[in-house]
Amino acid sequence: MPFGIVRQDITTMQVDAIVNAANTSLARGGGVCGAIFQAAGPEEMDKACQALAPIRVGEAVITPGFHLPAKYVIHTAGPIYQGGTKGEPEQLRSSYLNSLRLAVENHCSSIAFPLISSGVYGYPRGEALRIATEAIGDFLVEHDLDIYLAVLNRQEIQVRGNLVEGLNRRLAEIQAEQERILEPLVVYSHLRRSLLVELDEPFTETLFRLIDAKGKTDVEVYKKANLDRRLFSKIRSDPGYVPSKRTVLALAIGLELTIEETHDLLRRAGYALSPSQALDVIVEYFIISRRYDIFEINEVLFSYDQPLLGSVGKHAED
Repeated sequence: MPFGIVRQDITTMQVDAIVNAANTSLARGGGVCGAIFQAAGPEEMDKACQALAPIRVGEAVITPGFHLPAKYVIHTAGPIYQGGTKGEPEQLRSSYLNSLRLAVENHCSSIAFPLISSGVYGYPRGEALRIATEAIGDFLVEHDLDIYLAVLNRQEIQVRGNLVEGLNRRLAEIQAEQERILEPLVVYSHLRRSLLVELDEPFTETLFRLIDAKGKTDVEVYKKANLDRRLFSKIRSDPGYVPSKRTVLALAIGLELTIEETHDLLRRAGYALSPSQALDVIVEYFIISRRYDIFEINEVLFSYDQPLLGSVGKHAED
């Protein structure tokens, strides 16, 4: 199941569990922690947490959600940032993984996190985001769970500077050229030619031929594409089904297609990349750069206020 970044108050989210960035004493704090206690019912949450305290940094415990929309609150103590040389990365990763394990053990199918330790604990947001997405991505390889990272504004997501610089250069080039997004940058190899056939091949046939030709499994592809298993099953079972353009682009990322193969797959679904659409420009930039981490792509899309790829967000396919 997918992972996405959402701009939403975590205390209002309709998920099975939300995560509280707690202190080791599980005492009511400020910021997100204070908001969670207040929305849950501070007296009830205080009593439940006191029974479980203290915990160590990186550990996680679970309480009822009380008056929250979420059934559970998972409390985890993230590290205080001290330069990153005193075990903070490993502790922060443990906070995410231990929270996710608790969610699975309690039969949760959805969970929402804040960006742990990035507030008063001082963890640099770009590095905190990298650790969060890596831990969540690793967990999703073996588990099915809808996972959200809830932030209140786009400024909380700090994309790596060198990536933004390269993308901004490309956006400036597109604006100056006023031409179609990009000419193919490389000549087809013999293998690539063999993958592309006459245009009347249906989308689904092309997709599953590419999966076989790339030596991948269905599970590998839909997980790398950040797609819900049920949506992928619909595509697999219905030869005439044509998914949305964002889903096709997500599949291109999951398959690690070249830009030529991506254009071909889009055409078979009736779509094309456009230089006037920021989402298209951003995704093609990543494909040409051969960077196929869909979580990294979604971080950039989120920072540009664009819909995310995969089965996330209000525009996700059923």
